[in-house]
Amino acid sequence: MAEEIKMAEGVKCACEAAIVGLYACAGGSNVGQMANKVAVDLTKKGKGKIMCTVGIGGNVPGILKSTEGTDEIVAIDGCPLVCAKKSLELAGFTVDKSIVITEMGMKKDGKLDLEEAEVNEVMAKVESVLGI
Repeated sequence: MAEEIKMAEGVKCACEAAIVGLYACAGGSNVGQMANKVAVDLTKKGKGKIMCTVGIGGNVPGILKSTEGTDEIVAIDGCPLVCAKKSLELAGFTVDKSIVITEMGMKKDGKLDLEEAEVNEVMAKVESVLGI
């Protein structure tokens, strides 16, 4: 039983601090879903780590602490409302880089499905902006 407790104590949150924290919008539109997809794909490529944006707005202590431990904060928003960026700033964080998907030529609509060609095009633009 003592071993089980030690193992449980060693379990870490999946959103612990990363060098580059990626905070994405995941709004109810194609561009919101694209912002989230970009953050997921950048994480899979080892270019940063997707973090919990909604936890910032929810003032969740562990997520705020993880954000404090990042070297760089990147907000990836779908549209000019910049909800991810505003949430981070309202929580007292400085956003180092702000990406807005609609500024990359993608038009906002209510569809949630993303086309692979569009994902590839936006990813290339985001990687260029981030210098990766």
